Amino acid sequence: MRMNSAITDTNNAKSIWSKDFISIFILNFVMSMGQFMMSTLIPKYAYHLGAVATVVGVVSGIFAVTALVLRPVAGPAMDYFKKNRLLTMAIGLITFAFVLYGFSKSIPMLIAARLIHGIAMSVSAPLCLALVSNIVPYEKMASGLGIYALGAAISTAVGPTIGLKLVNTIGYNATFFICAGLLLLAFILSFQLKSDTPDRSERFKISLNKIIAPEVLLPTLVIFFLSFAQSGINSFIAIFGELSGVKEIGLFFTTSAVCMIFIRPISGKIADQYGHDKSVIPGLLLFIAALILISFSGSLPMFILAGAITAFGYGSSQPIIQTMIMQLVPKERRGAAGNTNFIGVDCAFLIGPTVAGFVITSIENSTGNEVLGFSSMFRLMVIPVIIAMVIFWLCRKKLIAKIKTQKKIDLTGESSPVSDSTNRTV
Repeated sequence: MRMNSAITDTNNAKSIWSKDFISIFILNFVMSMGQFMMSTLIPKYAYHLGAVATVVGVVSGIFAVTALVLRPVAGPAMDYFKKNRLLTMAIGLITFAFVLYGFSKSIPMLIAARLIHGIAMSVSAPLCLALVSNIVPYEKMASGLGIYALGAAISTAVGPTIGLKLVNTIGYNATFFICAGLLLLAFILSFQLKSDTPDRSERFKISLNKIIAPEVLLPTLVIFFLSFAQSGINSFIAIFGELSGVKEIGLFFTTSAVCMIFIRPISGKIADQYGHDKSVIPGLLLFIAALILISFSGSLPMFILAGAITAFGYGSSQPIIQTMIMQLVPKERRGAAGNTNFIGVDCAFLIGPTVAGFVITSIENSTGNEVLGFSSMFRLMVIPVIIAMVIFWLCRKKLIAKIKTQKKIDLTGESSPVSDSTNRTV
């Protein structure tokens, strides 16, 4: 009876565009608008305040410190408490951090706001990923998450450009308050979200298997190296463009995002029909090409082309790997899986910008050429992408086989035991 019920539920949920999916799609779009405007402006604002490239990298990535510190609590909390209400609280805290950005007049105050931002980010991103993965039909997981990611892609298309134009018109601090207004809207929208009531037959506890899902460590390692390279782009592309004499560098983000709007649903369908590796491997190769092209870019057309290739590379591979992470675990473990995924992302965005800034400053000090420091950094960012590709290539067959096994378990309603070796209370 349980098996028939599970199969019936799956067959009845063929459409991706349910009411719940539309609600979280809109919320993700609004929240991403504020986040992408802010992520582009924070490094520039630190640079505007007089910080050198190394300090800019620290300011850009330091929010990951508090995000990582909260992960041991965030993972168990996401699988114990209702995900929708936790998300409401997290968005409220991000809104507060954005208000602090608006009042920031110094690097220390900017860092304080970043650390508070990181506390909320420790749960907001994995919560959204877990919520949407529970909403979309299992057999359309890659397509569903690809479409869901369009909210972020669309906001990337307009957010950074709008943010940069607003800064030129009304200044940094006023723009930060506008970003806070967008997050306040997302906070209000979050009350529309629904989620299942989790099993609370046991008391809340922090255990290793609730913090980290061992099943997803390999794809999380791939995500780490991809995010490491992407963090260099996010933190320094706007500064690099201006130093190269390109005033409309915001078009890099617009072009990249517009291309993502097209590539993400297509890559999701390819992954669902032909296998995850058919999207990931070509995407990683294109991401390598994009980083090389960025390093040689000195004009607007070259940056626009680099933005497009970045979208087809990073934009097609990263969502598919995240989909694999969600598919490797049963539904009740997706909070821990999302938490594991974002531990990898947090580590990358903590270390990546700092390393990138150190490379830029070191080369600039030794050569006296600031632009050379930036271009060399982007070329070196090819190395983590190559490492990611090697790891994925070596473990892809094993991961795909595990995903097929987990799918059978989910459809038949059988339990998926967690290894006793990881079930230890911290």
